[in-house]
Amino acid sequence: GARGRACAAASRAPARPAAPPLPEPGERPRARLAARAAAAAEGVGWAGAQPVGVPEDEAACWAPPRRWRRPAALFAACCCPRARADEHEHTYQDKEEVVLWMNTVGPYHNRQETYKYFSLPFCVGSKKSISHYHETLGEALQGVELEFSGLDIKFKDDVMPATYCEIDLDKEKRDAFVYAIKNHYWYQMYIDDLPIWGIVGEADENGEDYYLWTYKKLEIGFNGNRIVDVNLTSEGKVKLVPNTKIQMSYSVKWKKSDVKFEDRFDKYLDPSFFQHRIHWFSIFNSFMMVIFLVGLVSMILMRTLRKDYARYSKEEEMDDMDRDLGDEYGWKQVHGDVFRPSSHPLIFSSLIGSGCQIFAVSLIVIIVAMIEDLYTERGSMLSTAIFVYAATSPVNGYFGGSLYARQGGRRWIKQMFIGAFLIPAMVCGTAFFINFIAIYYHASRAIPFGTMVAVCCICFFVILPLNLVGTILGRNLSGQPNFPCRVNAVPRPIPEKKWFMEPAVIVCLGGILPFGSIFIEMYFIFTSFWAYKIYYVYGFMMLVLVILCIVTVCVTIVCTYFLLNAEDYRWQWTSFLSAASTAIYVYMYSFYYYFFKTKMYGLFQTSFYFGYMAVFSTALGIMCGAIGYMGTSAFVRKIYTNVKID
Repeated sequence: GARGRACAAASRAPARPAAPPLPEPGERPRARLAARAAAAAEGVGWAGAQPVGVPEDEAACWAPPRRWRRPAALFAACCCPRARADEHEHTYQDKEEVVLWMNTVGPYHNRQETYKYFSLPFCVGSKKSISHYHETLGEALQGVELEFSGLDIKFKDDVMPATYCEIDLDKEKRDAFVYAIKNHYWYQMYIDDLPIWGIVGEADENGEDYYLWTYKKLEIGFNGNRIVDVNLTSEGKVKLVPNTKIQMSYSVKWKKSDVKFEDRFDKYLDPSFFQHRIHWFSIFNSFMMVIFLVGLVSMILMRTLRKDYARYSKEEEMDDMDRDLGDEYGWKQVHGDVFRPSSHPLIFSSLIGSGCQIFAVSLIVIIVAMIEDLYTERGSMLSTAIFVYAATSPVNGYFGGSLYARQGGRRWIKQMFIGAFLIPAMVCGTAFFINFIAIYYHASRAIPFGTMVAVCCICFFVILPLNLVGTILGRNLSGQPNFPCRVNAVPRPIPEKKWFMEPAVIVCLGGILPFGSIFIEMYFIFTSFWAYKIYYVYGFMMLVLVILCIVTVCVTIVCTYFLLNAEDYRWQWTSFLSAASTAIYVYMYSFYYYFFKTKMYGLFQTSFYFGYMAVFSTALGIMCGAIGYMGTSAFVRKIYTNVKID
């Protein structure tokens, strides 16, 4: 191949049809693995965030998030003098050391199945090693495993092609490289927090001989005293032959760039994917559905309720004899039972409190993401979500504790514990199960013991006390049962009704419209998490969250009205579950996405996908259920306040 050819020319390298396609997470143009191999054969590799041979509109799919800054950087500067604070401040002086971190290596099709870079028998440079610590909880949980490459790189100091180490290739090492090449392993590196990608090697067309890329050609762009761009070109294709020595080499070329430091991550984004007309159309479609649904609900309920109020007023003017002979029916007949405590009030109030907290977390994190570019820091989104979840624990305690008190609950301490640990137990239980598989695979996603201890400390020393504060406030400020109707001592018998008015049928049908309003956005969110794209259009997500809330409240109000009109007063659980059934449809959609939009394989990746999709769907269902119940509760209180009760 023509070594050193420009990346733009290499991106037009023709594809060889013999190789299998790259995974296709959506409707974006297919990038063939053969294109990657052909580009590699021409002596080029990855250019910054975009692998050569992959179309430009896929550039962002190669960019995972970076880390969230912390004051711990100062501690590192003091305790690790060789890893100076420049990497955190992103400023360098001439000839100052620039660290090339090797992160992880793994199969392209399985984004979450990653291993330490040096788990493959790569050799390390001769420069003295620098240790790396997990700066945030998010970094540790996401399996970031930075290891020093040993390459000597200095700011604005060009390095001519030079050998930095030698691999003594025995049969065991060759087998490891061959396995990696067969499974399309690629690796990730970081320079000044800018990610770079490269492929381990390639096979020939017949799949008999395997080749390793041995030469890393780095081109680093700088603007003033800051690094703004990094490109990698892989060259030096060497055939893997047992009992031989393979020399690994590199070179560094510094070039001046006009890219501003604030804009250096723009190349990793993909506006053509996230701001596609389909995305805009889906938002417009959901918005029109909201207008139609709200108008329909308002018209039906206002006209129906007006007739109900007129009928009930007429009945009040009758004497006792006429009223007894009349045909009484409708939601007024259950006024003595509609505010009766729900069955299993402890679990119910805990779910409502947890749902309110999840909604608060979602709202705050989306607002923060709209203001700050969280995708520029490794693990920042996860770290922010954990911090906000812990800080909003009083929301859980307030709504759950006040509801439990209004329903006459006496075991408020038990309710507080269940409400505080309901979501953390679900998440940690799933993570604990997947962690066993990750340990068996020796994957970098295996959560360290120290991180587990940190999570437990957050639960016991932050979430629980704040939940206690919220519970006490909720019980004292809004824990009195100020219902507009008196609750009868003896429950009213529930009459028989048609099959489609049964709570079970209402629950199953209640989640269809809320899911229909968000499923397009689910596709974009899934693609950003399970494929290789950065989600950055949080304005869309905020609109979808608002639309979801409105649709959920409207649907649950209609369901509850029909239920009460059938003289069935069991509306609390019905309103919650009819909205929460959205989670069932989201989880069913995740099966479709797995089998038709990805090419994941293996026990670890499959367990990781379906395990965390179950957690996501359950959390979404609890949030929707709480939103539906809160809206329906206000509606029920309103209609029974406006009618005269004897």
